[in-house]
Amino acid sequence: MASGLKRTVRSDWSGAVLVCRKCSKKMGGGFGPKGKARLGKALRKRLGLKKGRKAPFGIVEVGCLGVCPHKAVTVIDAGEPARWHIVPAGSDIDDIAAALGLAPVRAQRA
Repeated sequence: MASGLKRTVRSDWSGAVLVCRKCSKKMGGGFGPKGKARLGKALRKRLGLKKGRKAPFGIVEVGCLGVCPHKAVTVIDAGEPARWHIVPAGSDIDDIAAALGLAPVRAQRA
């Protein structure tokens, strides 16, 4: 009996956060030290994450989530999908990361 899943790809993610791309684009930034970065990019930079499946945690910009808050971005913690977060522009990245249960990646020793 053949299953619908043909292949799998390994990922190092321990979790994922979904960030509404449309909200981020409409705001044209609003996060980070100068207030000019999109939320996904500001979170990745603050936490020391890189893009892709080899990062320890995924921050993924997705299509419109349909909430469309004014001057805010919709965010979903994939580990808690029943609770969506509305993040106002200018919010502190450390506070956002703490609310989502994210911690900076520690530098690995060689």
